[in-house]
Amino acid sequence: MKKIIVKTPEQQGIVLKIASGICFAVMFAIIKLLGGTVPLGEVVFFRSFFAMIPLVAFLLMTSDFPAGLKTQYPVKHLLRCVLGTLAMFFAFATLRYLPIAEATAISYLSPVIVVIFAVLFLKEVVNRKRLFGVGLGLLGLSLMTLPNFSAAAESQTLIGVGLALMSAILIAAALLQVRQLSKMGENAAAIAFYFALTSTVMGIITIFAGWSLPSVSEWVLLISIGLLGGFAQILMTLAFKYAEASAMAPYDYLSIVWAVLIGIVLFGEIPSMLFWLAMPVILLGAYVARPRTG
Repeated sequence: MKKIIVKTPEQQGIVLKIASGICFAVMFAIIKLLGGTVPLGEVVFFRSFFAMIPLVAFLLMTSDFPAGLKTQYPVKHLLRCVLGTLAMFFAFATLRYLPIAEATAISYLSPVIVVIFAVLFLKEVVNRKRLFGVGLGLLGLSLMTLPNFSAAAESQTLIGVGLALMSAILIAAALLQVRQLSKMGENAAAIAFYFALTSTVMGIITIFAGWSLPSVSEWVLLISIGLLGGFAQILMTLAFKYAEASAMAPYDYLSIVWAVLIGIVLFGEIPSMLFWLAMPVILLGAYVARPRTG
């Protein structure tokens, strides 16, 4: 007689977190597949608009819509949403210039930059451990990017590194806003919904810069980007319901594994030796510098 294995809530949370990471990884792979054939603002619009479909359905199921969208801090939400949307623009643009693995690795500098911003703008006191994490993150960034600033480096790579850094900085700034909103008691549903709504509006505004009419295959890919992003957000929200952030933190870094595999299989992107040297340093720095969760 076979034993029935019942997963603990923490294990369920970890599985949901991993599933969320896979959804995000596939979403970024599709964005890279589109290349430069679809204008950036159009990609942001589809990513945001179609993400609201599963997101609103989920909020209705959990009775968080529309009651859970009430807020006392509309200006703070707007600032967080604008920062997050700009980060999305830069992140998507990065994929047009860098291999998907390198773009993903540089994005992990966000926790490191959050610490720097917290010291500079929030006057937080940071312990030596987290300062060590900041140092590791910056060292890893140097290992990965400094050789690209040689005279022989391609301009495409330099642009990609610059875009990736801007994305990481904007993500860090948005995360600080999310942290403040959460401390003020704002509903996670409201934070997620207003971000999707704002990025939809900011995306559609770019129609005046010129959009292209997608082909049938591009329609499928663009809609898939939005749905995957929405499902990824839901899975991540559910993960935090079942498990503590500290328990799931190590599994955040599986995203780099998916990025490497996708880069090799779909795009023939073989990471360089410098990537393999820098990646563990950046990930360790991000892990050490991450916010305390209790």
